[in-house]
Amino acid sequence: METLRDILDAAAQGVFPPADGGTTVVPQHSARDAGVLCFTAHSVVFTDEDPRWVRETLVALDCDALAATMNPLFLAALLERTGRACDTVDALLVGRPLPGEPALALEEIEDAAHPRVRYARRRRDDVRVWSAAGGMLAMGRGVGGRLEVSVEVDADARHRGLGRALVTAARQLAGEPLWAQIAPGNARSMRAFQAAGYVPVGSEALLLPR
Repeated sequence: METLRDILDAAAQGVFPPADGGTTVVPQHSARDAGVLCFTAHSVVFTDEDPRWVRETLVALDCDALAATMNPLFLAALLERTGRACDTVDALLVGRPLPGEPALALEEIEDAAHPRVRYARRRRDDVRVWSAAGGMLAMGRGVGGRLEVSVEVDADARHRGLGRALVTAARQLAGEPLWAQIAPGNARSMRAFQAAGYVPVGSEALLLPR
């Protein structure tokens, strides 16, 4: 049986589920992460709930199959059934690793009590965080065991290309495909990641324990 990790590894290489309007239901990779992935004309629901319930709920919506898994009514039903919470539907981007050393001067934060480290560890495993002048970079294992990146840029350091430099540095540190979840309305972040070579591959609604 194809796993969530199999699907993500293939997508990172540009190989996607068939664009057939279908929905694939797979078990969660971990107890922490459940949710929905949408690629072009195909969805993946990763949950430990009964797949039959997922399919029956989607059919009952009686809406466009291409949009059903991201329909607010389906997401609300999934949240209620699982008792989980969801912040937003994110755009999902992936960047392949880059050779060389980061141009930025980065200092790894070893303090496990640091607020940014503590925040990252609520959503990811094997977290590492680096600071740079005016910003921070975090990487860790998230959905399906994939390597994920997030960055923060201080307000007084914006509009200078630091965000793009940070996410470029992340590709050099990664050594494997690197994933990013970005709220579509965060246009500044979307531009920074795309300018650094990250490619949009789909969307994701991540359901986390309350």
